[in-house]
Amino acid sequence: MEDLDPGLARARTTLAWRRTAISYAALGAALLKASPAVGALVLGGSALIWVAGRMAGRHRLLLVTVAVTSVSIGALALALLARSALPLR
Repeated sequence: MEDLDPGLARARTTLAWRRTAISYAALGAALLKASPAVGALVLGGSALIWVAGRMAGRHRLLLVTVAVTSVSIGALALALLARSALPLR
């Protein structure tokens, strides 16, 4: 069965990337007041998400893979550092 308008899926995907980038930017702006370093990181992430949404095909997949891997490694490092900061009993 053929897709009646294959262009709509691409447009929805582009809009989803843009909405995600805008929501990250809003979160980053809110975090700037509480923690400027974290807010700046989130704002930088929103720029990367915006760029990823404008990329096509294989390059977008590569950027998403790198981003997920980076966040996973960062979360692991944070978990290990938090555990080592706990006092021993």
